[in-house]
Parts: sequence; structure tokens; C-alpha cells
Amino acid sequence: MAVRDSADSLRERLWTRDFILICTINLLIFCGFQMLLPTLPVYAKHLGGSDAAAGLIVGIFTVAAVIMRPVAGQALDYYGRKGIFLSGLAVFISAVLAYIWAPSLGILLLIRFIHGFGWGATSTAASTVAADIIPKARLGEGMGYFGLTTTAAMAFAPALGLYLTSHFSFSVLFLVSAFIVTIAAGLALSIGYRHINAANAKTVLLEKVALRPALVIFFVTMTYGAIVAFLALYAAQQGIGNIGPFFTAYATALAVARPLAGRLADRRGFDIVVIPGLVLVMVAMFLLYLAQGLAWFLAAGIVYGAGFGAVQPGLQAMAVLQAPPNRRGAANATFFIGFDLGIGFSSVIWGLVSQLTGYKTMYLWTMAPALLALSVYIVFGRRTSQLTQ
Repeated sequence: MAVRDSADSLRERLWTRDFILICTINLLIFCGFQMLLPTLPVYAKHLGGSDAAAGLIVGIFTVAAVIMRPVAGQALDYYGRKGIFLSGLAVFISAVLAYIWAPSLGILLLIRFIHGFGWGATSTAASTVAADIIPKARLGEGMGYFGLTTTAAMAFAPALGLYLTSHFSFSVLFLVSAFIVTIAAGLALSIGYRHINAANAKTVLLEKVALRPALVIFFVTMTYGAIVAFLALYAAQQGIGNIGPFFTAYATALAVARPLAGRLADRRGFDIVVIPGLVLVMVAMFLLYLAQGLAWFLAAGIVYGAGFGAVQPGLQAMAVLQAPPNRRGAANATFFIGFDLGIGFSSVIWGLVSQLTGYKTMYLWTMAPALLALSVYIVFGRRTSQLTQ
């Protein structure tokens, strides 16, 4: 009977109207977001900023998002999903439009900080709404497909943003980004939001059961921070002028791994995808240390994409599954705080390490947080995994 119940639950319909809607919305939101990643630092320099000021464009945005996530998570659980989701989208759209009229670098940074608040609320809300919609027995698979929309946006939105600025203007870039996210907001109005019993919502901003997955993803994204911040410089040292194929290989492997790992986690448990995924992340960092040509970088990109694609949706599903429905907002917020802090903290750490040891040895050291992630998961996370079966 238990086997039959499990099989029936796995046949629960995933591709409902609401799931397709939230996936489409997330794709549009991330398009609007990713278009600005390579272009806003250029805009900062256009307004007279230095290289350091251009770097602040990324840093101040992350700080604001981290501050907002626990507040947004609590608000989602207490006030409901729809209002917070739409409010976050409204702040996001307003900030993007405000970039057009930024008269100085200082005002641009202020708008970027406000934009970070909107992003923190919007991205936390989108994941929480997705977790509400996906059948519990297919949460790993569903979050894998949901995460594919992020990968898809990453594949073409930055290039679109650069195209718009080179062929038109920054104003056109901001208008297009705002228009895309406005479409997402319109679609968000038509989702059938699940009713959450806010009367039992706690006032604690972080969700305790999500702390372990958040700690594991913190160490994992420390490796990702080393890639996004220093890989191009490391490749240039070896005479590779265009490291773009690494990210293509990474995104391809990520797109394949996410849904497959999610479905396997739903059927066989989280250990079978998270532990091998963490090992693959470690292997990828070692390959980067050994890299002596583009082929090595491509191999590392494939291995890293497969590992990260297995780990991230599994850990996020773990964070959400143990939380009661009226704490899913806090659980998602807790998970993403770990995600964001890992990238932000590591950019500082690896910058110092690279100055002392050089990029090559730095990538050898990036195996340390991957090993810590594996150790934390084996010691603490597996108990959570067993409880969610």
C-alpha cells in the first residue's frame, strides 16, 4: 500500500496552469534582472564613476537583497503571497525606470539599493509561490524545472542587455527591462494563490529547519563566487581571451542536471543527488586548479554545472519540505540568504587569497568550502533528508 501511495503521489500533476505561469513569470523576472548585470557597471562609469564605484553597483544590491529577504519571508507568511509578490515587482519596476533619470553616481547607488529591496522581495516570493504550487511529492523535480527558467535567462539576457546599450541607449535598456518585468507582474495577477493560515505564522524572521540547507549552500556558493569574480582573469593569464565557452558548458550541464536530479531526489531521496553533486563541485574546482588550456576549462564547466544543478534544487527542496506551509516564505528567505552571503563573502575572501597565492593556487583552496559543504551535509543535513522522505 505504501508503495502504491508513493507511486500515486509521484503521478500528481506538475504542469498545471499555475506552475506554467510561475515558471514564465520567473523567466521574465530574471530576464529583466540579468539584462542589467553586465550593463549597470558600465552605466556607473558613464556617470563618472571609478572601477571601485562600478563594483559597488553589485555589492550594494546584494546587501539590500540580503537585508530584505528575511523581512519579505516573514511578510509572505503573515500577509499572504500575492500582495508581497506584487509589491516587490512594483518596487523592482519603479527602480529600473528611475535609473533613466539618475543625475549622478550617488543617486544611481541609492536607486540600486532600493532595487535590491525589490529584488529580495520578488525573488523570495516567486520561489515561495512555486513551492506552494508544486505537489509535495514532486517538489525536487518541480524546483528543478523552476530553476531552469533562471538558467534560460542567464543564457541570453546579458547579451540582450549589451546589445541594447551598444545599438541604442541605456534608456532603451531600462525601458525594455521594466517592460519585461511589467509583463511578469500582469501574469502574477492571474495566479491562483494558495490560502495560507497566517494566524499561526511565527514572528521569527528565519526558519530553523532551513538553516542546515542554507549553511550547505553558503559553502557551495563560495566556490561560485570564485568563478564569477576571477575566472576571466585566470583564463587571461593562460592566454585565453574569451572564457565564454566555460559558461556555455556550465549552463548546458546545469539545464540537464536540474530536472533530472530533482526527479531522482523525489524518488530516491536527497542523499543520492546532493552528496554526488557536492563531490562534483569539488572535482570541478580541482580541474580549474589543473587547467592548462580551454579544454580543461570546458571540462570544469560541465562538471561544475552538473554538480551545482544537482545540489541547488535538492537543498532548496529540503529547506521548504520540512517547513509548514505558513513558514515557506521564511524557509525560502533563509535558504537564499545563505546563497547570497556565500557569493558576497567569497568575493572578498578569494580576492585576498588570490593576491597572496595567485589565481591557480586560489582555485585549489576553493576545494575547502566544497569539502566543508559535504561535511556539513553528511553530519547535519542527512538527518533532514531522512525526515523528508
